[in-house]
Amino acid sequence: MIDDDPRTALARAALDEDAPAGDLTTRLVVPEGTTCTAEIRAKAPGVLAGRAAAEAVVRLAAERDGAVDQDWKLEDGAELGPGDLVALLRGSARAILRAERPALNLLGHLSGIATLTRAYVRAAAPARVLCTRKTTPGLRALERAAVAAGGGHLHRASLSDAVLIKDTHVRIAGGVGEAVRRARAAGVPVQVEVEDLDQLEEALAAGADRVLLDNAGPELVAAAVARIGDPERLEVSGGVRLEDLSALVAAGARLISVGRITHSAPALDLSLEIVDAD
Repeated sequence: MIDDDPRTALARAALDEDAPAGDLTTRLVVPEGTTCTAEIRAKAPGVLAGRAAAEAVVRLAAERDGAVDQDWKLEDGAELGPGDLVALLRGSARAILRAERPALNLLGHLSGIATLTRAYVRAAAPARVLCTRKTTPGLRALERAAVAAGGGHLHRASLSDAVLIKDTHVRIAGGVGEAVRRARAAGVPVQVEVEDLDQLEEALAAGADRVLLDNAGPELVAAAVARIGDPERLEVSGGVRLEDLSALVAAGARLISVGRITHSAPALDLSLEIVDAD
């Protein structure tokens, strides 16, 4: 069977990975038919993301080990404070315990991405923060959704979506201009990565629609914006830290792509606690 929803497929894989032959400890300690109530709460401030993936984990665990009622209190994108109640789970204790770690792993990871994205978005205003393809293999769709929950904007999802000529393409093609000319022959919008004003001039002369300026400081960004005219045609990228944003925005950057919001976001701390059992 192939799951159409990537969250369901991921939830099934996470449960199978965590308990490939069942939950041995729970089977020995918790009698079949035991029910309980559990709370999922935030332990740190942040932004919620990954609710649907966590719901899928609990739903699939319930299909195997007994019914669980899920009462989610918050939607993705909601801001959390320490102690805030995210969800109440009521039903099979075996199912809830089996779902606990995979559900919290997904919820914490994706909420961490949304949390870091929100910090970048606020620091970068009025510029827009874009995600990149620097995602966890197999989790790209969910991590992109977490970026959106944090207020970020979505770049191309895959190599099939748009033309972005990188420095590796440039080296093989023999130069920025030649790479752009080859791509434009297909009649599609072309974006090309450049590292300095000379390459920028070459890209514009060849007809590039957008330019990605890599690893640039504020002075280079300001010069590039002045040359290109429309800041919406210029994307600034490459190791952008939170503390770099104000200077880049002041220099005229209005599109800033950030890999670390997906590849280096720390997980948000959440917990599941049993508050009643019978």
